[in-house]
Amino acid sequence: QHSDMPEEMRIEAMELCVTACEKHATNNESAAKMIKEMMDKKFGSSWHVVIGEGFGFEITHEVKNLLYMFFGGSLAVCVWKCS
Repeated sequence: QHSDMPEEMRIEAMELCVTACEKHATNNESAAKMIKEMMDKKFGSSWHVVIGEGFGFEITHEVKNLLYMFFGGSLAVCVWKCS
C-alpha cells in the first residue's frame, strides 16, 4: 500500500474503498464509480479510480492526492486526483 494523502483523507478514502468493494463484490466498475462519485463530492472534482487484479500503472497526480491499496488479498484499488 502507498499513499501521500493527509491522514484524515487517507482513512476516509480507505474506508470508502472497502465499503464499495464489499457492496459491489462482483462488479469492479460499479465499485470504482461509487468511490469516484463520493470522492468528487467530498474532496472536489477530478478523481480517478482503477480497481482490478494484475495491472500496472504510471500516472500524474496532484500532490497529497494518491492512494494505492489492496483489498481482500489480490484486488488492487488506485485512487488519485488529477484536474
